[in-house]
Amino acid sequence: MLRTYVFSLTALISAAALADTACPQHFAAGAPPAVTSPKLQARTQEICFKAFAVLHSGVSRTPIYAAEHLTRDNLKKAKTLSRKDSFHVEKTLPENDRAELDDYARSGYDRGHMAPNADFADRQSQAESFSLANMVPQIHANNAGVWAGIEAAARQLAVSEGDVYVVSGPAFIGNNIKKVGNVMVPTHLWKVLYSPAQQKAGAYFVSNDETRDYAAVTVSELEKKVGISLLPGLPQKVRDAGMTLPKPTTEQGSKSKTLEKDEFTLRNFASLVIDAISRAAKK
Repeated sequence: MLRTYVFSLTALISAAALADTACPQHFAAGAPPAVTSPKLQARTQEICFKAFAVLHSGVSRTPIYAAEHLTRDNLKKAKTLSRKDSFHVEKTLPENDRAELDDYARSGYDRGHMAPNADFADRQSQAESFSLANMVPQIHANNAGVWAGIEAAARQLAVSEGDVYVVSGPAFIGNNIKKVGNVMVPTHLWKVLYSPAQQKAGAYFVSNDETRDYAAVTVSELEKKVGISLLPGLPQKVRDAGMTLPKPTTEQGSKSKTLEKDEFTLRNFASLVIDAISRAAKK
């Protein structure tokens, strides 16, 4: 009797969670994050894109979170696509709630993806990732540095294990929150990874500055910081336990670029030597 009751209660909770989203395929266990902080609950709107979902805030004019289900097959296809920038206003949002291109112009901040372009396997999904509803004002060194490394680490884990659920978003901590135009600048950024293969989850937490450092935290710890129940479809023990997160891979990328440059230089040097020997032989 008790087991039947527990199962029924779990089924009801899952059904309720599924009813809260129009695109459950993007969320672990089909359950979207639940905003628990009253400060974040006003003027929110879900946007279901083809390959990811966003909960947008009309207060900050940024996503509260972006959620994706990364798979090995899709990431292999994504590698064949070149980047094609198409930053654009999200016209499904009310005009008074959305970011405009002018908000970011000459601001000194990047338009930082929460669901990154490199995750997507087709042109439609790639184009949708450039919606300003998926952007936050981000320090360039952060966007191109530690954050890019964290994004790459999430892809690496998905390719290694087959699939990973990812939730990413901004945090606005403290009272001294800056704005660019009408868009609030986050003080921190975070990314949650859930591995179905391991049945474990963990999160990266970084400050939105020029830091190269990040904190690895449990989902429960992050939930307290950001005021969002991030993986409500998973057992509490999974959210409490944490996992060993893959290390950001930015430095590896830099090294490979350096090697390519060195190889190019050596090839040219060899060519010059051969040409010199050939000219000397003809004299």
